Amino acid sequence: MSIADDISVAINGDIRHVAGTATYSILELHRFLQDLSDDETASGDDILDMTRPTPTDRSTDNIITLLGYYNIDDNLAEYLYDGSIVQGAGATEEMYAALEVVGSLFGPTTLQVVQNNALYDTASPFWGTGINADASANILCRMLIKVKTGGVDIDGKRIRVFAREWGHSYAEFGVTMGLGVSVAAIFTNEDLNNLTAIGTVAGWTTIVNTEGYQMIDLGNGNGNQPYYSKWDKSTYLLNQTYERCKYIARRGSSETIHGMAGELFRGITHQWNYDGESGGPFAEDEILSWGSGATAGTGILLALDDNGSTGVMWIQLLTGVVPSDPMTITGGSSSATCEINGTVTSRPIPPMFLGASTGTNIIGAFGIGIDPNDLSANDKLTDLLNVLQAPPNNVTFIVYGLVPGEDRVLVASKATGDDFEFDQLTLATSLTGGTETSVVVSTAIPPDTAQTGSIRVQLNSGIYKRVAYTSWVGSTFTIVSTNFSGDNATQPRNVMVSCIDKLAEATSESFTVVYVSDRDLFVRVRDGGATPIKTFESPASLGTAGGSSTAIRTSDE
Repeated sequence: MSIADDISVAINGDIRHVAGTATYSILELHRFLQDLSDDETASGDDILDMTRPTPTDRSTDNIITLLGYYNIDDNLAEYLYDGSIVQGAGATEEMYAALEVVGSLFGPTTLQVVQNNALYDTASPFWGTGINADASANILCRMLIKVKTGGVDIDGKRIRVFAREWGHSYAEFGVTMGLGVSVAAIFTNEDLNNLTAIGTVAGWTTIVNTEGYQMIDLGNGNGNQPYYSKWDKSTYLLNQTYERCKYIARRGSSETIHGMAGELFRGITHQWNYDGESGGPFAEDEILSWGSGATAGTGILLALDDNGSTGVMWIQLLTGVVPSDPMTITGGSSSATCEINGTVTSRPIPPMFLGASTGTNIIGAFGIGIDPNDLSANDKLTDLLNVLQAPPNNVTFIVYGLVPGEDRVLVASKATGDDFEFDQLTLATSLTGGTETSVVVSTAIPPDTAQTGSIRVQLNSGIYKRVAYTSWVGSTFTIVSTNFSGDNATQPRNVMVSCIDKLAEATSESFTVVYVSDRDLFVRVRDGGATPIKTFESPASLGTAGGSSTAIRTSDE
């Protein structure tokens, strides 16, 4: 088979693909048409000879113009590569531009071309896992992309090439197409943090995201900071959250995120301050638009800090160009308008919208938030103010070897001898009422104290009363309403934080605190019930990785 067998030329100038699977460079197409043009008489399905107008003009081997009424269609374009073709004129002008993708891929990959915020040639494109490749030149794929129709550029000839194959690292490359050959570079590797079977990850539906502008306190002393998401890993590992996000954004995904198709989602690309808001309010996840002609563009509003007539917007650019001060922004669903006030800031984004995974920790992309309870000290987030936020080192101490419903467990700071540090804190305000709601101590509460828990307060009788607290700030514990009228605690009595102080509910009990420095603990476990044991007492320590102790059960029957 040859090009003459595969391509026909009709009397009206239609050049069409009629048979075969072979592909041809545009130079081969030009040579074929010119060869027909010098025939004495047209024959077969090629109505082209010396009597017909000249079909093509070659500017270079990679730039061909079809003259007059000669034209190709989208179907034939799928069998051509290595150069651009322009046809028609004015309101009928069309252009097919050549895309060459170079680089290296971990394995079979169906590259995606995104044009005008949609997949080019659907989710199963004609190029499959590669067409017109040349391994010796690291060329992965060569094809034509239609970038102009009806005399109008399609999204300014801009496209974006994605590689989002399950189990591979993700990659993307933006290109503005033109005459000749335009090049995109794509490199992927095996993602060693994405080895779970895709069908398994599909079932991890309890990993959820709270979308939109919100404040999150990581407990690192910086207070509430703004993010545009808060991922909750549920019962899964943090790396499994990373895999779930890759699942949402993978090639062929049917998932949605922030109201848009997961396989098109990239994250925040730009932000700007605005003023002059009217007709609002704006709504997160609505499509914003601005400008006209060469200044036109659209974006999805991922986060909004609306202060009335002024505020800040964070978007993912979808089509067109980035707006500038003082252009008017219009909300697609809200019909609200405002004007950009100041410089538009671009935000670089990683190929995977969540960020990167080390296997155990997340290095979050700009604005990505995660539930603070899911984080450890080696995770890193960047808030919407572009400030790196590192969570504190939350460590856990566990007491093993317990019998639920029988063992009473007490863990607290250790004194110099083998006993509890009963004088860890000192009462600053006497407790005498029947409905006391706070306990004030004379010094700052240690920063590695859990936000909720219990304390032991020394009463005037010498008894250490267990009191639950719901929070603490500075030197004050907020406690549930407690009656001290029968046995007062007159300052300066002892106060001790009891890290674990309860009847065991499981075979192990634990507490989690922010690590500040190593802490010596004392552990006591008692069971004097139906199967009594001798009191278990042991020193223990809490370090950078937490700590543990196992109760030794010596019968006391």
